[in-house]
Amino acid sequence: MGFGTIFATIAMVAIIGIASYLFITGALFTMDTLSNSLKIINEIDNARLKTEIEIGNVSVKPSNPGSGSDINVSINNTGATKILNSEFEHIDVFVYYHNDTAGGNIAIHRWIPYNDTNYDGSALQDNEWTVVNITQDLINPGIFDPDEEIKIMVRIYPAIDGTIRNWLKVVTPNAVSDAKYF
Repeated sequence: MGFGTIFATIAMVAIIGIASYLFITGALFTMDTLSNSLKIINEIDNARLKTEIEIGNVSVKPSNPGSGSDINVSINNTGATKILNSEFEHIDVFVYYHNDTAGGNIAIHRWIPYNDTNYDGSALQDNEWTVVNITQDLINPGIFDPDEEIKIMVRIYPAIDGTIRNWLKVVTPNAVSDAKYF
């Protein structure tokens, strides 16, 4: 009978030891994963704090060819973060505009996707945007660096009614945005 008590005690100590080891190993793994996640979040927040854009001039003209409108937008990178040309597809452009049709004035709110036309605005399709050029682009050609200006063309269909106030918003890949009425 004495051996059964000793065996039960040894078994309980072993089970408690293994359980403690598994708990501590799991806790350390979780803390390591959480620590890495917090570092990544910190880097993303730091990049977001350093990113700033400002929409400059916005002009509208009839699209050629087509019956839509071309919106020419100049955007200044006033922050300290560069936007790579591979990230242009992650820039969001939103347009809220009015179209004067035979049925009356219709308000249209649209997200416009990016089309990489290699700086050729004539290859642009309806309801797409592209980069026309980047000025002051001496360092890192093709990358939207700080203190540079990017000119984009947004082709929309149906055409804009130029007599009513319209709105455009540009959002960078890390969610920093600027909007302007035109």
